[in-house]
Amino acid sequence: MEPIVFIPGLLCTEILFAPQIVAFADRPLLVADHRQHDSIAAIAASILENAQERFALVGLSMGGYIAMEIMRVAPERVSRLALLDTNPRPDTPDQIKRREFLIKLTEKKGFTKIPHLLYPGFVHADLENDEAMKATVVEMANETGAEAFIRQMKAVIGRIDSRPGLPDITCPTLVLVGDGDTLTPPDLSREIHAGIPDSRLAIIEGCGHLATLEAPDAVTAELKRWIGSTSMHSPR
Repeated sequence: MEPIVFIPGLLCTEILFAPQIVAFADRPLLVADHRQHDSIAAIAASILENAQERFALVGLSMGGYIAMEIMRVAPERVSRLALLDTNPRPDTPDQIKRREFLIKLTEKKGFTKIPHLLYPGFVHADLENDEAMKATVVEMANETGAEAFIRQMKAVIGRIDSRPGLPDITCPTLVLVGDGDTLTPPDLSREIHAGIPDSRLAIIEGCGHLATLEAPDAVTAELKRWIGSTSMHSPR
């Protein structure tokens, strides 16, 4: 069966994909480690070293940045692509300033408050006070830790503009986003969808940035459609 490589988002671990790991337990799975390097290119290279020769690729948020880098350097390795709640554009100057502030805050004051500061942006507004979801997000962040967080932030700051490479992606591609995602709003996924020929766009209702955890059934259903398809065309 076709292996699947999952790449989590910033401060996220395999827990991000827990519902999907269960759903696809009948096939070889790899949850990529994106915590050891401070550039998207180096993370992508490490994943390619550890992945099977050919695989389906799922990336959420920062995982999407890495997935788009893999498509640039080794498209022949990827049988199909799913880009979830992500952004094809580089950081804006304001986004870079905020990330640099969070890096300095972590270095000076420690990491303890960081997951709590970031949590509201990770989920739909309706989940802002959901203690169970918050506990999951904080657990993933604490498992990632301060040093890896700083490396991840530097990698995200340094990423390139992925938009020019989108038309070169020819494998079946799913582009998915929560309708309430404030970190990577739906218009960014529409832009990815418009750039990738014959891709499918899925917008999940009542869902924020961490779609795989917030709406696991809907996301898994889309991924099952994706894994079984030869084309992902949907109306533009």
